[in-house]
Amino acid sequence: MYNLLRKQVILFCLIFFVVLHSFAQPEQYRPEHDNLKYYFGATLGYNVGYLSAKKSEKFLMDDSILVAEPASSGGISIGIHATAKLSRHWQARINPQIILGGARYFNYQVKDAGGPPVAQSFTLPTTLISFPLSLKFNSDRIDNFRTYLLFGVKADVDLSANSSSRNQDGYIKLKKYDYGIEAGVGFNLFLHYFTLTPELKISYGLSNILDRDPNLKYSAVFSSVQARMIMFSLHFED
Repeated sequence: MYNLLRKQVILFCLIFFVVLHSFAQPEQYRPEHDNLKYYFGATLGYNVGYLSAKKSEKFLMDDSILVAEPASSGGISIGIHATAKLSRHWQARINPQIILGGARYFNYQVKDAGGPPVAQSFTLPTTLISFPLSLKFNSDRIDNFRTYLLFGVKADVDLSANSSSRNQDGYIKLKKYDYGIEAGVGFNLFLHYFTLTPELKISYGLSNILDRDPNLKYSAVFSSVQARMIMFSLHFED
């Protein structure tokens, strides 16, 4: 946690100095960029994903499992994006990404006959392909700086959902497909040869991704599981 916080502080400091450098330039870089009907770019990001879970009646009635909670995890994302101009302030963007290195965790405390509760943790390796479609509302450009808000929808495919390494224990299963909504904020830094765009976004899954099986002891304690994610991205735009 402390290492992650230190890296985030360093990253934001670097971005801050780039912003100062951008404002310090008397020259406006690439003023024709605002007239482009469309442009492309690449994305590199870090995300923290977590699960929102609701307990089932079985959990309330059965005292063999004392605690059942999902945990958060981090991963990196890489992708490409295409942005189209709709009007002076509005743009549409599609940003397919692959999210690597994350996992979904479940922590349990199980009652042990004649002894203290036993802690157990199950890890579900996860590789996601995400397809966000967003609308962006841009502010007016001030020299080499501009802010924006975005909101949209997304569809996710979990490539690890049917892997043997994930399902061999048969404790809990999650569905392959998910969909949700997103909202975020970012700012464009117009540099000499490209545009650097830091962005912070929140993703809110709407579907129940729990593949519930009443015969699985650790699955039956939940009635629903929904995915949540906080993403920090750097977009490199032409």
